Amino acid sequence: MSGQSTAPASRRTKIFALAAGGSLVVGGVGFTLAAWTDTEWVFGGNGAGGAGVGTSTFEVEQSVAGAPFTAGWTQAETNPGQGMTFTADALALSPGEASYAAVALRTVSGSVAGTLRLESATPAAGITTADADEILWDALQVRVATTATSASCSAATFNDPAAVIASGSLGTAGATVTQALAANSGSAQAYCFEVSLPTSPALPAGFELDALQGRTVAPAWEFTAESA
Repeated sequence: MSGQSTAPASRRTKIFALAAGGSLVVGGVGFTLAAWTDTEWVFGGNGAGGAGVGTSTFEVEQSVAGAPFTAGWTQAETNPGQGMTFTADALALSPGEASYAAVALRTVSGSVAGTLRLESATPAAGITTADADEILWDALQVRVATTATSASCSAATFNDPAAVIASGSLGTAGATVTQALAANSGSAQAYCFEVSLPTSPALPAGFELDALQGRTVAPAWEFTAESA
């Protein structure tokens, strides 16, 4: 014999099996085989250390200051909104007469672009009127035309039929087309309103033209806006 001690094959197999399992016991001391680890992270940034994902903003403001609409921009998002001042004869209409008022709208600074559509009139909330049976409301006619912000609002505004976006009975005439607004206050769209009392208005059965005298109404119009 050579004098060299050799572990039985069964013992060597047990040692290799323990080593492969990650833990080896030698002389009563346990050793654990470990590996180096690492992690990496990324985030959606803006190139300057800040948040890099977000949403745009869309907001419209209005002015009833009249041409050229260089001041008076504000937001009025609920009925009745801001008051348009019609020409001086608005509270003293006679058959065949009309009155005019203007408003302009644009996007606010920082807003994306969008479109506007004029809805038909509805009674102004919280405004006292004298037309309980709505005879005057149903008799009045309205026309609305688009204009440049530098243009005055008068009967001459309606000489161009292509500019008229709404025409008909006060409570039913709305626009079927939209107008574009550039982003970031880049453009403003002005509108001229004409409210008139026809010479032969529609009246309920049993009422004469004189029944319209001394009445008042307060129509409110909504512009529905949508981002582009």
